[in-house]
Amino acid sequence: MKEVMAVIRQNKINQTKEALVEAGFSAFTARKVFGRGKGLVDQVTLEGASQGCTDAIAQLGQHPQFYPKRLLTIVVPDDKVSKLVQTLIDVNKTSRPGDGKIFVMPVLEAYRVRTGEVGADAIDEVSSK
Repeated sequence: MKEVMAVIRQNKINQTKEALVEAGFSAFTARKVFGRGKGLVDQVTLEGASQGCTDAIAQLGQHPQFYPKRLLTIVVPDDKVSKLVQTLIDVNKTSRPGDGKIFVMPVLEAYRVRTGEVGADAIDEVSSK
């Protein structure tokens, strides 16, 4: 089993949610988070500044800031990781800085509290119990 964590743009959460469900990944957790990458300026700030927004212009040149993002956490069997990662990339790639990051980590064990299922059975979305 693997845990896939994806940091994505906040405005992509609904599209991502729909794409995940359509691809067969209906069980996941989403959280509102703040973060920043290597770049010093968020793309939205640059766009606002280029359109003459005084708030955006005022932010340029300041110290790096945190920007609102969404963090998705999805636990899947090993054989579904590639499909999940590709789905996340397909929906969230804009080819601009700030598209996000995806992290894949091993999961040693999982337990379904309601039924007592363990391991892959605990994350199987078509549980028979």
